[in-house]
Amino acid sequence: MNFGQLLTAMVTPFNEQGEIDFNETTNLVNHLIENGSDGLVVAGTTGESPTLTSEEKLALFRHVVKVVDGRVSIIAGTGSNNTKASIEFTKKVEEIGVDGVMIVAPYYNKPNQKGLYEHFKAIAAETSLPVMIYNIPGRTSVNMTAETIIELSKIKNIVSVKESSGDLDQMSEIIEHAEEGFTLYSGDDGLALPVLSIGGQGVISVASHVVGSEMKQMIKLYSEGQIQKAASLHRKLLPVMNELFKHPNPIPVKAALALDSIKVGSVRLPLVPVDDEACQSISQCLEDFRLQVK
Repeated sequence: MNFGQLLTAMVTPFNEQGEIDFNETTNLVNHLIENGSDGLVVAGTTGESPTLTSEEKLALFRHVVKVVDGRVSIIAGTGSNNTKASIEFTKKVEEIGVDGVMIVAPYYNKPNQKGLYEHFKAIAAETSLPVMIYNIPGRTSVNMTAETIIELSKIKNIVSVKESSGDLDQMSEIIEHAEEGFTLYSGDDGLALPVLSIGGQGVISVASHVVGSEMKQMIKLYSEGQIQKAASLHRKLLPVMNELFKHPNPIPVKAALALDSIKVGSVRLPLVPVDDEACQSISQCLEDFRLQVK
């Protein structure tokens, strides 16, 4: 399924009291759409989902659906390591009007491949919404194999995967053998262009918060066959992408947005803001990039 090519894993704006700031959420959504996002992934890891209550997530989804008003796709993060709870929460979200749900591979309890398959199968069976698998072994400690993802692609409403294994061989195998119409997105900004080159659909990006228009341009250049220009822009973007992951996500990107006067606030514990030195490094990196692409 095609949710677009450049999707942003959206941060959750907080006010000074640490509560969701809905006014700034409106501003952020409009900023992302204006800067090239084809879709928004809401309340994923970048949205600090582990520290959001179910009630906060539902309120956030309702607000984003209202603000987006059909302009781009919305994918809601509804997964957890509790299959039954994921089903119940996904059912609640289904009534809100999102375009799909993203279900993360279960973390901490370390299921085997059979367990992973049954987890996703059980959730998909209880919703009519399109389901995106989220494979991120760096956070879950378990890699979903190509074989497992290919088998899941045979389930009608499991339509896509956000692949954050970093393994292009695995991604190539998924793209080659998954059911027709099943799409693969890079979960890593730095692999956006390589994933397009092997037949992937696009990227679910963090960097697009601050360099969205340039990432959109890179994808457009590639799609038009201007491979060298796309590759050149990719190489210029890479330092920014790397800078935004020198500290736990989404700490650096929230700092970067503040530098651009987009007031998304701080992060919730157990995350803590970057120090002045790191903030200066982010600022310098963005300044260097913008000078390069002028």
